[in-house]
Amino acid sequence: MKFVSFKQENKKSWGILEGDTIVDLGAIRLVGGASLGESMRRNLVPLALDLRDTAPTVNRASVELLPPVTDAGKIICVGLNYADHIAEMNRPTPEFPVIFTRFNDSLVGDGEALVAPTNSMKFDFEGEMAVVIGSTVRHATREEAQAAVFGYSVFNDGSIRDYQRHTHQFAPGKNFPKSGSFGPAIVTPDEIDDLGSKRITTKVNDVVVQDSTLDQLIFSVEDLIIYCSEWTTLNPGDVIVTGTPGGVGDGRDPQLWLFPGDVVEVEVEGIGRLVNPVIEERS
Repeated sequence: MKFVSFKQENKKSWGILEGDTIVDLGAIRLVGGASLGESMRRNLVPLALDLRDTAPTVNRASVELLPPVTDAGKIICVGLNYADHIAEMNRPTPEFPVIFTRFNDSLVGDGEALVAPTNSMKFDFEGEMAVVIGSTVRHATREEAQAAVFGYSVFNDGSIRDYQRHTHQFAPGKNFPKSGSFGPAIVTPDEIDDLGSKRITTKVNDVVVQDSTLDQLIFSVEDLIIYCSEWTTLNPGDVIVTGTPGGVGDGRDPQLWLFPGDVVEVEVEGIGRLVNPVIEERS
């Protein structure tokens, strides 16, 4: 299944994307208008699926897609998780995952514009795969980590590189409003064959700038869930963003930055394609 969150006429909801149609599970009375994230935390998703025949449908073209989880309790991002990216950034291979966090308001959905800030000229792209957690896990075993995956999505960890380097902590450069994107859907694991073989690519203005496969991850999805669950409790709706391959703008010669008018496209084979134009920041 493919789960999406969306807005139609200023009303937000969530449901299952089936071709060009969305089954609006958020409209089911017993769901009570809860978001997908809240529905996951309250264990309402199985109920909604049982009642899906009572749900209205909407046309995909008539709605604005939002980040699939709009209210994640935690968005945990991983840096330096592909060898080629480590090399281009001239950093040592980490012994443990490099962790930083993003805020919900730093993200937009598929099709919505990324905002290039006025106070930096170093707006970079980072195509990534995201993992959405489906159950509460703490000190997870490998089997528990595998079972905790609700689904996979596509992510652009847009980075303001100069602000990222103001201190040893990455957070300022990773949380400018609407600087990253997430979507279009969460694809459940049963839809994915051989995750490691899937290709991840990023294009800027139709030119391929990143191209790798998920088996190049240094720390796997299970590794990341196990590690993160050692120091925090992972809950339904939490998101782990698994890292970017080589080819980022900061690592190029000459460097390649995003500016208003550009279009960024991140695709993870079998999971989805996330497309966002870039606009200038408006006061």
